[in-house]
Amino acid sequence: MNEHRLINFLLRSYVVLVFIFIFTPIAGSFVFSFNVDRFPSLPLGGFSLRWYEAIAADSSVWEAFRNSLVVGVVVSLVSTLLGFTAAYTDFRYHFFGKSIYMALALLPPTIPVVIMGLAMLAFLSRVGLSGDLHSVMISHIVMCTPFAMAVIRMRLAQMDANIEAAAWNLGASQWKAMRHVILPFAAPSIFSALFVTMAVSFDEFAVAWFVSGLNETVPVRILNTLQGQVSPTINAIGTIVFITTMTLVVVAQLLLMRRQKPTDA
Repeated sequence: MNEHRLINFLLRSYVVLVFIFIFTPIAGSFVFSFNVDRFPSLPLGGFSLRWYEAIAADSSVWEAFRNSLVVGVVVSLVSTLLGFTAAYTDFRYHFFGKSIYMALALLPPTIPVVIMGLAMLAFLSRVGLSGDLHSVMISHIVMCTPFAMAVIRMRLAQMDANIEAAAWNLGASQWKAMRHVILPFAAPSIFSALFVTMAVSFDEFAVAWFVSGLNETVPVRILNTLQGQVSPTINAIGTIVFITTMTLVVVAQLLLMRRQKPTDA
């Protein structure tokens, strides 16, 4: 029993240390975003909102946030739609080459982002679509669809495939079975996929930097701000980005953990 308690204590301590290691730099950025001094230092020079006021007065920052929001909304909607259709195809159908289909569908997140950015830039330039906001949307849809597919497929795996067949036998068309059986059951994962893909798109930098041209998203704006200077406004922007991304991820996780009520089935 003592050995069991020791193992549990060590495991919990390890998890705590990992979280401290990950979140300490983020916490530091959050604290220094309220520091009155230009350069981060301890003890703090004083509490101030001047850096938040500075980014609020910067039109380029507002434009970057607008671009990121527009891209994130479009990407989440399209990626979730494509991810659902791909997940349902994997759930319902058995066909030759299905393993290859699945491997290709899940391939984009495994490709290094620099290579993905170069590839998307070359392709979009070839078809005359590079250097605009829709270039970022197309690139992020390619990257985010596998995440939506994985989240939704994980939910569909918990469903008995015979339930949909039973609806067909009772006279429901495929569309009615989809509407009244599949979609209600998969709804938590669909909404979760919306938030996950928006978070991934909102936070993605490398590919957006290659294809966005003059249409900066927030991560690209941060890099351009850092070039040639050390601006404390980065801490304020980073804090807002972190809170936004974490909120989306937490909401997605809560939705994904939501248990389906028996009456919904």
